[in-house]
Amino acid sequence: MIRDKSPLSLSPEQMKSLGYRTVDIIVDHLTSLRQKAVSGKGTRAELDRIVREPLPETGMNPNEVLDFVEQRVLTEIMHLDHPRFFAFVPGPGGFVGAMADALASGFNVFASTWLEGPAAAEIELITIDWLREICGMPEGAAGLFVSGGSAANLTALTVARHELLGDDFHDGVVYLSDQTHSSVERALRVLGFVSAQMRKIPTDGRFRIITGRLSEEIERDRKNGKRPFCVVANAGTTNTGAVDPLRELSAITREEGMWLHVDGAYGAAAVLSKKGKALLEGLSTCDSLAIDPHKWLFCPFEIGCVIVREGSLLKETFHIMPEYLKDTERVKEAYNFCDYGIQLTRGFRALKLWMTLKIFGLNAIREAVSAGIENAETAERIIAGSSKWTVVTPAQLGIVTFRADVEGLPPDEIDELHRAVVERLINDGFAFLSSTVLLGRTVLRMCTINPDTTREDVRETIEHLDGILGELLK
Repeated sequence: MIRDKSPLSLSPEQMKSLGYRTVDIIVDHLTSLRQKAVSGKGTRAELDRIVREPLPETGMNPNEVLDFVEQRVLTEIMHLDHPRFFAFVPGPGGFVGAMADALASGFNVFASTWLEGPAAAEIELITIDWLREICGMPEGAAGLFVSGGSAANLTALTVARHELLGDDFHDGVVYLSDQTHSSVERALRVLGFVSAQMRKIPTDGRFRIITGRLSEEIERDRKNGKRPFCVVANAGTTNTGAVDPLRELSAITREEGMWLHVDGAYGAAAVLSKKGKALLEGLSTCDSLAIDPHKWLFCPFEIGCVIVREGSLLKETFHIMPEYLKDTERVKEAYNFCDYGIQLTRGFRALKLWMTLKIFGLNAIREAVSAGIENAETAERIIAGSSKWTVVTPAQLGIVTFRADVEGLPPDEIDELHRAVVERLINDGFAFLSSTVLLGRTVLRMCTINPDTTREDVRETIEHLDGILGELLK
């Protein structure tokens, strides 16, 4: 049977109605976010009852579907963009980035080869170059956008393995601190490394890698016939915002002929601020860098970035040319991002960061980053002046950790108390903080990078914690 139109099409009027209403929902969400509960409370059983249904054989009215999404789905999520979401690493997102994603999806941009998306490739090249400039890396550096820090770390470590170890890497050793993000170990496992090839170096009182211990481990491994090839440094740990001594690590890796990868997924963007730049001194000396624009550059998920100092190494590592892609190399100036990373099929991630920077400018981003750092310092001052809490790690790159100060209560019971506080926060929805473990003890952790967060939000959240603690101790 010949059809005049696709069975998967909507009329122009239906598309406009659906699109306009979708934008209205997003705007309403963003402008009323402060009045909403931070967390959704739906249990698996409740959501199964509400959402689960047989596979639909026939369609239904688009507005009815959108009603369901608005009322039943988007009400049961935790709002990582809420100004009082201080857990993990907030995802502030932004309307401009959301509209950029809509455009990229609406035009179904294939951002993999120059043939199929030349303007998309050019935008990505320019935006990567802006990030390279922000982080102080040389003009020969190159990179690409990926899903997030996990993929960025995997991409960079793949290049390091290829360049320094080749195909036989059974005796290669990589060094990381006991504060390094779990995505690094996961990436190493994906790359075929076993636990015996990973050295976790202890950290000092500021949770920075102890370089003396690192040098000792490298020397020991060389004597035992191993091939030390990579050090992973932290530029803002998830636990405390700690920054490893980057310039010192650079000197060690240069002397040892090793690769220095910096996981700056959380903290590298803080180099835009005066305080962050001082803490991140030496960032530009790395061989590769991971940075997440969906964190401190205020883009919606997903957009991570990897930058490699010798940009040509990306193509040397990943380029494979099958016969069905020969047409993509028809012109010399073609820049095919599929040759520089893991993905062949790639969306147009660069557009949301490019549009955010174009519309707001770097000065506005810099101001927002600085405010995030200052809000954590405000939290530290309030906590330090409280009789209920003790600062564990001072504010650094927008993160402060603290612990309840309860005289006579055993440490294990205080640990449990913190977990109870987190549970109360999830249930009441006013704000959300997460816990972590430092030196064997559970602490609360506050991350303040949302540009909409005010000092009043910080103060009210700590007062709210005071109230919860008092109730739990009754």
